[in-house]
Amino acid sequence: MEILLAKNGGFCSGVKKAVDTAMSVNPENTYLYGEIIHNPVVVEEIRKRGIITVENLFDVPRGATLIIRSHGVGKKVYEECEKREFHVIDCTCEFVRRTQKIVDENFRKGKTVVIVGERTHPEVIGLNGWCENSAYIFSSEQDDFSVLEGKNCAVVAQTTFSDEKFEKIIKILNDKPLKTVEIFKTICYTTIRRQNEACELAKQCDAMVVIGGLNSSNTNKLFDICKQYCENVFRLERFDDLNYKKIKRFKKVGIVTGASAPNAQTQEVLLKMEMETEAKATMEEVVANLDSQQKFKKGQLITATISSADESGVAVLLPNTKKEILLDKDEVEGEVYNKDEYAAKVGEEIELMVMSVNPVKLSQKSIKKLKEEEAMLAEIKDGKEFSLECTGFNKGGLTAQLGSYAVFIPAREIRNGFVKDLEKYVGKKLRLRVLEIKSERRKEIIASQRVILVEEKEARDAARAAKEAEFFASINVGDVVEGKVERATAFGAFVSVNGFDCLAHVSDLSWTGVKEVTDVLEIGKKYQFKVLKIDQESKKVSIGYKQLQAQPWELAAEKYAEGDVIHGKVVRIVPFGAFVEVEKGIDGLVHVSQISHEYLENPTTALTIGQEIDAKILKLDCEEKKMTLSIKALEPKPENTERKSKAKAEGEEGKEKSRKPRAPKLDEEPTEWKEGDLGEVSIADLIGNNS
Repeated sequence: MEILLAKNGGFCSGVKKAVDTAMSVNPENTYLYGEIIHNPVVVEEIRKRGIITVENLFDVPRGATLIIRSHGVGKKVYEECEKREFHVIDCTCEFVRRTQKIVDENFRKGKTVVIVGERTHPEVIGLNGWCENSAYIFSSEQDDFSVLEGKNCAVVAQTTFSDEKFEKIIKILNDKPLKTVEIFKTICYTTIRRQNEACELAKQCDAMVVIGGLNSSNTNKLFDICKQYCENVFRLERFDDLNYKKIKRFKKVGIVTGASAPNAQTQEVLLKMEMETEAKATMEEVVANLDSQQKFKKGQLITATISSADESGVAVLLPNTKKEILLDKDEVEGEVYNKDEYAAKVGEEIELMVMSVNPVKLSQKSIKKLKEEEAMLAEIKDGKEFSLECTGFNKGGLTAQLGSYAVFIPAREIRNGFVKDLEKYVGKKLRLRVLEIKSERRKEIIASQRVILVEEKEARDAARAAKEAEFFASINVGDVVEGKVERATAFGAFVSVNGFDCLAHVSDLSWTGVKEVTDVLEIGKKYQFKVLKIDQESKKVSIGYKQLQAQPWELAAEKYAEGDVIHGKVVRIVPFGAFVEVEKGIDGLVHVSQISHEYLENPTTALTIGQEIDAKILKLDCEEKKMTLSIKALEPKPENTERKSKAKAEGEEGKEKSRKPRAPKLDEEPTEWKEGDLGEVSIADLIGNNS
């Protein structure tokens, strides 16, 4: 008979920690909350130590020591323990604890929690206690999943559940019209390895022996898997259950053990088979290799016992063996190795990681790094942003390293748009979010910076849109608003009004006109403006500054009066006179007859554009925005002016009699006429001249 023993078997790290705790803790006034594992042999050994197993916290006296088994408990159990002042020794499996955290976080987010597992299993009951017992629990593909339709679901699995059944249930859930569904595959990797190995052995063996407690969930899963691929499967809880007569006819027999079966039970079964068979050498070889097959695997966590310590490191005994291995001082946790500290701990247990198997090398430091990395991975897997410096690039994107994981950022995930030059990103930090984590063959993380940038842009756009909507809802044409001048251009000033850019056109800055924005407004300073136009569709608002300032003519009455003398500049000359700029925005007219005491046919004979003059205000009409000026009123009247005028009048009397006076054209500024100046001029003559 050929015996094939599964490499992965016996207590898992979580169960071993719980059992070792129960077997080493002071049993006085100590209680165990539920059976520590589904193995009557182990349970009986713990009971013999004096530790009492209870199913109800009310059976535990106040202040007692309470051991919580690896299956874990609900949130309210911890609260009750605190009320009753229990000294709690929590042996909850790390994988179970992680699942509890997932349930708790998603329940607080308002999601519907779905647990794939056995409803009556202690682990599932405990998980349900982290969502106030509101979880939907499914254990079979035949269950009714319609109750989840339209819900936001977060799905977890019992750590010892069948991996194959879990995948089938997930496929059903993905086909259902759920609002959202997020899958957390929380089956323990040790469980998955055992199930995969049981499948492979069952396919190549004539018979299978499954060792473990009859009530053990993970052992039952192994039994079910073996039955799928092998017709002859035998279930053993202890070596006494072995009926060798039933299996001796098979040529190849496979042996798998559940997490509730200690190595000692497997060895007892193998020894009994040895006694019944002639293949003694083969049996001895299997027994001798049992521990090495199970314990020496790279990356595996083991619990060893400190036996001594010296300058080179700490000597430890591997569990269930007498083999001593040196833990090098460089692999001891802490910055400085202290041999005396570890010498004082002889007999105590220490958790270690197998770094290599040939030769065997152990490390305590690596465990801390591993746990930190696992915690970090759990966070970034849930969407937490992380930063990394890019160390290289290849044809497809950028590369980096995060702990023991290689990180790859595809070129399309660096930012929005095509990235042609990848090399310029080497040595630079990127803000990343996980797209995928691969752990099967090569540990790799696929990450993206683009998703973060897109989310931030969408958030900014949404905030801007909301702000714009609020702005346009609160502003109307004619409103007076306060704004800060942000920047100036040739055509106007951009002014921030409640965070929105408005335009004050250069023509709306001053009544007198300006060349530069900065002639009126100062960058960075706040002013009052009037809303002139609103175009919500194009997101444009026009505002004016001059509309809140007094026009020059509105102040003219306060500054000027008839009879005042002003100093101005000639800005325009027309046939009937000259316009003089008194100040910006106020022009006065000097009629041709008011330029000089002498007769002028054209104002240009006496004045030029740009010439500065003094003049007297003859008439002021602020409402009509008119000012009549006189230059000659400030000049003395010549003495012979009267005689010259008379002689000239007599000399031209004949001409004047033979022609009628010319009436002014309609586009000319009328002169001040005195009675009789026009002589006898009919209305018809005036109309005729103007036509």
